Amino acid sequence: MTTPLRHLCLLFAIFCGHSLAQDIVIYGGTPGGISAAISAARMGREITLLEYNDHIGGMTTSGLGKSDIENRAMIGGIFKEFVAGVLEHYVTKYGAEHENTKLCQDGYYAEPHVAEKVFEAMLAKEANITVMKGWRLQSAQVSNNKLRGITVVNRESGDEKRLDAKVFIDATYEGDLYAAAGAKFRLGRESKTEFGEEHAGVVYFDYQTHEFLPGSTGAAATDLPAYTYRLCLTKDPQNAAHMTEPPAGYDRKDYLGYFDDLKAGRLAGPKVFKPGRGYNPKHFDTLVRALSVADIPNNKHDVNINPRPLGFPFPEENRGYIEGDEATRERIRQRHRSLVLGLLWFLQNDPEVPEAHRALANEMHLPKDEFTDNAHFPWQLYVREGRRLVGEYTLTQHDITGKGQGPKHHTDSVAVGEFPIDSFPCRKRQPGDTLVLEGYLGMLDYITRPYEIPYRIMIPEKIDGLIVPVAASTTHVAFSSIRMEPTWMALGQAAGVAAHLTIQNEVAPRKLPLQELQSRLVEQGQVIRHK
Repeated sequence: MTTPLRHLCLLFAIFCGHSLAQDIVIYGGTPGGISAAISAARMGREITLLEYNDHIGGMTTSGLGKSDIENRAMIGGIFKEFVAGVLEHYVTKYGAEHENTKLCQDGYYAEPHVAEKVFEAMLAKEANITVMKGWRLQSAQVSNNKLRGITVVNRESGDEKRLDAKVFIDATYEGDLYAAAGAKFRLGRESKTEFGEEHAGVVYFDYQTHEFLPGSTGAAATDLPAYTYRLCLTKDPQNAAHMTEPPAGYDRKDYLGYFDDLKAGRLAGPKVFKPGRGYNPKHFDTLVRALSVADIPNNKHDVNINPRPLGFPFPEENRGYIEGDEATRERIRQRHRSLVLGLLWFLQNDPEVPEAHRALANEMHLPKDEFTDNAHFPWQLYVREGRRLVGEYTLTQHDITGKGQGPKHHTDSVAVGEFPIDSFPCRKRQPGDTLVLEGYLGMLDYITRPYEIPYRIMIPEKIDGLIVPVAASTTHVAFSSIRMEPTWMALGQAAGVAAHLTIQNEVAPRKLPLQELQSRLVEQGQVIRHK
């Protein structure tokens, strides 16, 4: 069957509710999932890419305006194509010397709608990829320890579809597909003793002096790093969508802890100023320091929520999200949306906020030209950590820091990670907390070095027919470094090639020829070794 005819037949089968066996089904239109789809499609495979939201791109198109990478030489391949596409957009539209082009930082910074446009264009070039948006996983069909099919539900119509495939890829942030398939996973933080990781478990860590503080027990804990939404805000008055009322569920008491932070000096600037980390000197020693603000093109800002103040209200609000049903997850999403918009409303309008601070906050507003079908608010909740696969290898802090030596070399390395260990707080302010919130590991760049990522972390212990490039097999501490979209794009590219080789060689993903996998990745510009 020719590719165009097969593509039409696949679409007909899907939308008529019939099952049609195909090469690869990818659940999760995150950057990792997109990269996997493109890499496999270029090798001739037929791909169906499913996404829960009505937009693809995960966090990269949903407010995360910066590509989190500190050593650009360590990540290449399809991620570099994305970066080049962003740069091309700004050069074509504005010219090479325009301020907007300079603010895109060689393509590593982008407005959300530009990132989405680039991803959509990359997918559109591949005729073998069918994209299905707005579909939720309902169940997985497994026999003889092999994932053979999934049933998905259209979130708007309620229609159910069954999809069979030779290989599946779970590219979700949550690890939903492999959980449904019965693969073993971790949820929560390991104890310090389980893998001998210095920063594991319950921890209070001084991010400025790099010292462990009283209260650090190293015990295992169920609380995960806080979720938030990542905002895109504009400083262009003509593009500003002003909030005219507080969000539903607003309670100013959620933010009163920031007044104590201001008084105690915890909203001051950092001791060491590093570019690209959301430091805006105008905001130092003001309540607006509750936000981390970085410039991106077109008078816009990438806005994170600063996790260092003790008034940071988001920890523990994600409890129950990962294993919750759809109603539970939606309730938690709405709670986080309310908290984020409530913080913005509080900073801009609360009469107790000093007038000068309110004026600073009112320089930034939701942009009219972003997220136009969602009241200018991002679609994707920032799920910083969900399930973590139990795979054939577990990446730990020792792989990243080398336990006092150089990072390890892996014979099955398929990508390189390089971002500092960085975990948001896991608990709200507890009695006695005076410096940091429990669980916060803030940009441990003094111990994190480029490290090789083995293919085995993407392979479940027992379930065949499934590859996991995003919610992969790591400890919490290691996940706090690997959890970056550029790294996930590299792992996604490796997963796509691996899926192709699995089909070509008629073997399980755990049995594919590793040397061929690595050779193909290197040919595609992937970095698989650190120096």
